[in-house]
Amino acid sequence: MEQIYYFIIISALVGEYLLSTVSAVLNMNSITKDVPEQFRDVYDSEKYARSQAYLRAKTRFSLFSGTFSLLLILVVIHTGLFGVLDGFVRAQATHPILAGLFFFGIIFIINDLINIPFSLYSIFVIEEKFDFNRTTPKTYIIDKLKGYLLTVVLGSAVVAPILYFFSAFGASGWWIAWIAIAFFTVAVQPLFVHVIAPMFNKFTPLEAGELRSAIEAYASEVNFPIVRIDVMDGSRRSAHSNAYFSGLGKSKRVALFDTLLEKHTTEEIVSVVAHEVGHFKKKHIILGTTLGVLQAGVMLFIFNLIMSDSALFAVFGVSQVSVHAGMIFFAMLFAPVNLLTSIFTTALSRRNEFQADGYALETTRNYEALVSMLKGLAASNLSHLTPHPFTVFLSYSHPPVLQRIAAVSPA
Repeated sequence: MEQIYYFIIISALVGEYLLSTVSAVLNMNSITKDVPEQFRDVYDSEKYARSQAYLRAKTRFSLFSGTFSLLLILVVIHTGLFGVLDGFVRAQATHPILAGLFFFGIIFIINDLINIPFSLYSIFVIEEKFDFNRTTPKTYIIDKLKGYLLTVVLGSAVVAPILYFFSAFGASGWWIAWIAIAFFTVAVQPLFVHVIAPMFNKFTPLEAGELRSAIEAYASEVNFPIVRIDVMDGSRRSAHSNAYFSGLGKSKRVALFDTLLEKHTTEEIVSVVAHEVGHFKKKHIILGTTLGVLQAGVMLFIFNLIMSDSALFAVFGVSQVSVHAGMIFFAMLFAPVNLLTSIFTTALSRRNEFQADGYALETTRNYEALVSMLKGLAASNLSHLTPHPFTVFLSYSHPPVLQRIAAVSPA
């Protein structure tokens, strides 16, 4: 059985790497020489060439970091470093929950330290080169420290109960842990709005004026009570533009990046809000949350079936069965299933985006503003206009912008 586990894990790691590599190369080679006709009013030849250079830079960096990650995990598996770490943790903490938290904490710290150079290069070299970066070294360090704090607090709040339920309730632990995860998934929504997001960005109420009046009038027309309309200081870190809807019930909020307000008209921004409202009206948020909880339940159930199999632990050089190590190893074993489910969920996400666009068009009745917004966002973010179909199928959560425009255009 050990050899079977080994074959599945190595095949999954290498297979996922090859798939992502092929996808990235195909996507990079799908660049067209000429600007698509629909975008000639927002892209000149120089800007289009710049968007292609941005894609190449990100893709090459992604290929390098992906190769490094694969080689690193293969070295860790074949040298038995997980076993060394597990032995060290057990020597320091005899209580299973403390040992588990210690185990995850060390892995997180090591992983983060390894990733810092890649993060710095992405932000301060690639994003800087293409005039997107606004993050200062001070902001980067402060964000890191806040991220560590959140990881300790929220990570412990999630991991500790799972370790306890599996240790204390044995075969019944999986469904108790599942209930806890479902509760946390719902509870974190208002927590994100009121605590987590404000830790990293400043949110100020949208000032009274033409834009606020237009958004409130639209929300009233479609019977969507927006509790808060906030402007987020996204420009502190990046020149990219975006908007998002968050929260449930009385914590619902529309957050508009300040960069969005700088670059787009009132009608265009209302179309963005209408798109986000469309996700709520079409119950995409509820559907996504439900699917996420169901997937967690399936994973916990399967994990419960094999978590005591010493053959799985032997693959990683760990001699003693434990819940904490089993969670890490199972995640690698489950990778092929995760890949399949991610293809399904990204396809569902693309469908949701089409539906939200359709809702925005139906309720604003402003085709020009919606299309102008889609084109403007793509141009300002230097988006890839002609991605390869295989890349879209494998990993795109949003449809290519040309497809979105075609979907809302008159027949």
